[in-house]
Amino acid sequence: MIRVLVVDDSVVVRRLIVDSLTGAPDIEVVGTAANGLLAQAKIDQLKPDVVTMDIEMPQMDGIAAVRELRKRHKHLPVIMFSTLSAAGASATLEALSAGATDYVTKPSNVGSIQESIAAVREQLIPKIHALARRRSPAGPPTRPGPPPGRPGLAPPPGSRPGAVVPGRPGLTSSRPGTSVTGPARPVRRGPPARVDILAIGSSTGGPDALTKVLQALPSDLPVPIVITQHMPPVFTKMFAERLDRSTPLRVVEAGDGMELAPGTVYIAPGDKHLVLQRRSTATVIQLSGAPPENSCRPAVDVMFRSVAALFGASAFATVLTGMGYDGRGGAKVLREAGAEIMAQDEASSVVWGMPGAVVGAGLADEILPLDRIAAVLIKRVQTGRVSRPTAVSR
Repeated sequence: MIRVLVVDDSVVVRRLIVDSLTGAPDIEVVGTAANGLLAQAKIDQLKPDVVTMDIEMPQMDGIAAVRELRKRHKHLPVIMFSTLSAAGASATLEALSAGATDYVTKPSNVGSIQESIAAVREQLIPKIHALARRRSPAGPPTRPGPPPGRPGLAPPPGSRPGAVVPGRPGLTSSRPGTSVTGPARPVRRGPPARVDILAIGSSTGGPDALTKVLQALPSDLPVPIVITQHMPPVFTKMFAERLDRSTPLRVVEAGDGMELAPGTVYIAPGDKHLVLQRRSTATVIQLSGAPPENSCRPAVDVMFRSVAALFGASAFATVLTGMGYDGRGGAKVLREAGAEIMAQDEASSVVWGMPGAVVGAGLADEILPLDRIAAVLIKRVQTGRVSRPTAVSR
């Protein structure tokens, strides 16, 4: 049974969250708190497996509560409740930076209480399952099973509960003295291709992971980076602006018709797929409102397929922490086009769903902890190029 503590100053919202979790056979709401200060005592008393946390509360708000909580409970999953607004997005990103694990958005423009409960349930229950499993060393594997009504989150075919997810023959994992094996793939011939674009996909835990990777890349990176991070509208714009201020690279929310430029990072906007097109000698972005894939829009699979079609073997893809298996299908297309693929390892992932699915399908050339990924990206981009002094700031 997964024990949940609900923290919100609104009686109505507390009731909404409790009702949304009622009926889930493996989830129990063990208590509620009206602010972050009361939550600290209840966490020690009730020992929950997951905490849901409002942002704006009296006495101690959600951001301050997360900072205080992390002093004593480093790995306790905290899911923030946010409004779908610029202020809500900014506060949520600040909470994630302070140590929150993930977030859900409060329902807006819904017609009834029952619709609100259904909207919260659809977002919240899969996250609780995934994060509670990730925290428990004796629990099920970190890939979440298919939650009710969400078929897009099933684990990779052929995986066994508790089994090590297979990778490629002889592929070295991030743990010394171990290796992972799996479906054979064609051996590469000759030197690695020159990399002309980096493509990154991520979801749960992605904002922090992306920040750490991009902060370690040089400002004069000679290739563009395209990123799909599962986020709603407004959030992606605020996230891009935050990354632009905190990393050496130029970071923008992708816009229709933007031309890719070296040293620039393009974040797929919420509710739009990022697709690339060739116009004369330029590569430009086209935003697509096509149906969601893997229950996601933007979807990593859509972006990866587009990158494969235009860049083939000169692309280098990375799949970071995230729920579900978005990115696995696109990684297969990239692999068939000759591109290289890297996956974040299980130990450093908040949820090893997306990278684990890529590894399980035998599509990863390397499986690395988060703190080693930037160095590999830099090294691969330098292959086939004249080396020059690296700039680290703008």
